[in-house]
Amino acid sequence: MAFFRMNRRILFLAITALALFTIIANFLLLSDADITSHIDTISIPSIPGLKSKGWHSGENLDDSPEPVDDHPISLLIKQADKAWRAYEDDRSITFRQTVSKYRRKYGRHPPPGFKEWYQFARKKNVHNIDDFEQIMDDLRPFWAVEPRTIRNLAANMWRDDGESVAGIHIRAHKVVNMTKPSWRSETLVTLIEKFIKYLPDMDIAMNRLDQPRVVVPWGDMQGLLAKELETRQTPPEAIDGHSSDMEEFLNITVDDDGKPKEDPGWYPAHGKPFMDIAREACPPESHARNNRSIAYDTEALYKSRFGGIITNFNRTSDLCTVGPEIKDKHGFIYSSSTLIPTKRLVPIFGECKVNVNSDILFPANMYWKYDDRYDYSSKHDLDWDRKKEIMIWRGVSSGGTQLKENWQRMHRQRLVMLLNATEMVDKEVRILAEQPEKKGEYENFRQFRPSEFAANHSDVGFTETWGCIPNCHFYENVFSIKEQVSLSEQFQSKFLVDVDGHSFSGRWHAFLESKSLGIKATIFREWHDSRLFAWRHFVPMDNRYDDVYSILTYFIGLGNAGEEQKSDDGSITNPYVARHDIEAKRLANQGREWAKKVLRREDIEIYMFRLLLEYARIIDDNRDRIGYSGDGSELDKYDGVFTPNLVPR
Repeated sequence: MAFFRMNRRILFLAITALALFTIIANFLLLSDADITSHIDTISIPSIPGLKSKGWHSGENLDDSPEPVDDHPISLLIKQADKAWRAYEDDRSITFRQTVSKYRRKYGRHPPPGFKEWYQFARKKNVHNIDDFEQIMDDLRPFWAVEPRTIRNLAANMWRDDGESVAGIHIRAHKVVNMTKPSWRSETLVTLIEKFIKYLPDMDIAMNRLDQPRVVVPWGDMQGLLAKELETRQTPPEAIDGHSSDMEEFLNITVDDDGKPKEDPGWYPAHGKPFMDIAREACPPESHARNNRSIAYDTEALYKSRFGGIITNFNRTSDLCTVGPEIKDKHGFIYSSSTLIPTKRLVPIFGECKVNVNSDILFPANMYWKYDDRYDYSSKHDLDWDRKKEIMIWRGVSSGGTQLKENWQRMHRQRLVMLLNATEMVDKEVRILAEQPEKKGEYENFRQFRPSEFAANHSDVGFTETWGCIPNCHFYENVFSIKEQVSLSEQFQSKFLVDVDGHSFSGRWHAFLESKSLGIKATIFREWHDSRLFAWRHFVPMDNRYDDVYSILTYFIGLGNAGEEQKSDDGSITNPYVARHDIEAKRLANQGREWAKKVLRREDIEIYMFRLLLEYARIIDDNRDRIGYSGDGSELDKYDGVFTPNLVPR
């Protein structure tokens, strides 16, 4: 009976709501009002026990997103969510699982000290104990180089002032010396000291330049990787400790011990086209080396033919794939200001690299040190619905050697010009517009004039011109210098575009931590890449920026539904793009929540600790016979104490 009474009450409320709506509609008609202009503002009372579902499915930000239409971005968001959920489901929960997965993936025992690292990581609430693939990829070819050779190079590459290498030297669990120190190496030492008590003696060679260094030719690298495969083994009698009294470390008691020094093979290439160097590290059949390859076919590997939307973010920074198309559109590739590469595999640690580089990545110092220019602050960060519908960017004109004749080829300059309303007057770009006769289906519209849209929805400009030869006077009649906007004040806008400078952008972590949505274009790889999912945590953008208006019109919307028209030849004359603000808010929130789990300073400590444990093994003369050979069961009780919220797999 109670159920019957509830249904009667729901029915009564439904009839009342319908009657109220009818009265209001009739009143508007009798008063000669335009009914269509008022219906959207009429609030219909909700009915208890019933739920309505809007055009955008997924009522909570945690819901799995369903495509709201056939726009490529809507579908990519769904695919990214699926990939991320698979990533989440594959995490190891216990030390046993972690050890077992390590052996399956890499064909070796974990390195000495792995148990201590595992406990260190768990105490700091590591989210994914398995995701250190970048470390393994970076160090893999060094298994084909003699340990004493690696030690000799690491100990001595700092000696030549012109080669821009710093050294950090660890003995008896202390940093006993820094050679050619800079703010970078001094900052890195403060990070290493967090776990130095677990490290054996080692010398660390560190890149002092913004740009990466090591480009090993393709054939040479394949030989190194093949040799690494041959060395894989899991001896049952492995020793969980490091060797002592090894030679070829730096003798810290004298300036030069007179022993032979390995030649790293550095050579200057300042201002030279980087693709001339990079293509040697690409496969022979790649687009960068195969003159018969077609750009249109290659583009299909990483972007949609609809709107130029990025479908494979990893490929957008693969110079073997995209290099020929962006060789004259990015300052580092076209005319790098400081480039001192080598073709030899040398153990130099760097903050970033491009895909053809073999530098050893470590978390950039800008992410570790405290600096108001790069650290997230909530001071001006507004809730999503209070933010301005603007894409903002501020920066200096860095990125390459700038001349009066070549500045138009630099990546930051192209971004500023492309999003400048005055510059874009009478210019046309491609976007995706909804087909008038097919709601939710989109097609290319190549005649979009973005000047007015840019004026309303972009705030992009230089705060300073810098890095020109002989000076930057040639910019005076080109760019109007904009006022400085602090990092936190930029969070008053919904969309934060992040592009390269001389190398990577140190603002990226802060952008992800904010309540705004990060839009990213880069050729550089960083330590965190494998844990960030494009279209789940951020929006990827082509390094040519030919998709920027497709991206912005998708999220912000364009025109009015029902007003789009087609000409006699079937082309759209009045484009309409549905607004996808909920999708933008969802992505921004997901990026923020994820950054708080995997991009913390604690995560940087965990990564660096693991990196130096793996590095310590490859420089050990007995590296094939050392490692953790147990099954992980000794930490069963520990895992029960420190992982109560994790469900066993």
